[in-house]
Amino acid sequence: MMRGTRPKNIRRWTSAVMTTATAVCALVAVTVLVIILGYIAWQGISSINLQFLIDTPKPVGEGGGIGNAILGTLILLGLGSVMGLPLGIAGGIYLSEFGDNWFGRTVRFVTDTLTGVPSIVIGIFVYTLIVLRMKQFSTIAGGVALALIMIPIVMRTTEEMIRLVPTSLREGALALGAPQWRVTMGVVLPAASSGIATGCMLAIARVSGETAPLLFTAFGSRFFNWHLDEPMASLTVQIYNYAISPYDEWHAQAWAATLVLMTLILAINITVRFFTRKRF
Repeated sequence: MMRGTRPKNIRRWTSAVMTTATAVCALVAVTVLVIILGYIAWQGISSINLQFLIDTPKPVGEGGGIGNAILGTLILLGLGSVMGLPLGIAGGIYLSEFGDNWFGRTVRFVTDTLTGVPSIVIGIFVYTLIVLRMKQFSTIAGGVALALIMIPIVMRTTEEMIRLVPTSLREGALALGAPQWRVTMGVVLPAASSGIATGCMLAIARVSGETAPLLFTAFGSRFFNWHLDEPMASLTVQIYNYAISPYDEWHAQAWAATLVLMTLILAINITVRFFTRKRF
């Protein structure tokens, strides 16, 4: 009886130790995140006001704001999402449902490679492909660069989420006489929609903090702009320009713009969760 009790106690202690270790790691990660967010909020909250949120940049000593950068960021994210999310989801559907062949394996390898490519390389590629041909920086080029970064993330996330859908759901729908495309669109996608939405949010959050590709594509502007064939302001580029300046006023505005960018990302995540919560 003693021999059987000892291994059982060892398993219990091992389980308790590992559970505690994982809890401590999670606590450390959350603590670091809270410290970073708190420091950014502490540095930037004093410079945020209505004028700062709606005004355009001004020379040092005259105040100014980031209204044009907020608008530009929303336009760039919207344009990149319109181009990148549908392509990524469609590619993920193909890889999960029909990608068990040499072509699917090749696409999967290329997608994994693109996921690890530095964003500045994407920016240079789009600069060569679009900016040089148009002979000017543009919002379109910036949107294409962000879309190219989003596509592999969304594609691989979509594939993995669809693969998690039980095979019995597919078999049941096929047994009822539904064609393959109907099974995929009407059964598989709704079942995996929660994970797909999470992947889309991760992709949007990833590109919303990109600066390097936008320096080569959208570049930036000190004015409000609605034209897609002209340079466009963005929060990340404006934060970069203010952060490397020698002026304390612009440094404070850079912290405030960083806080606004974080709030924007949080708002996007909450909005997506709100509109998709009834499906999950």
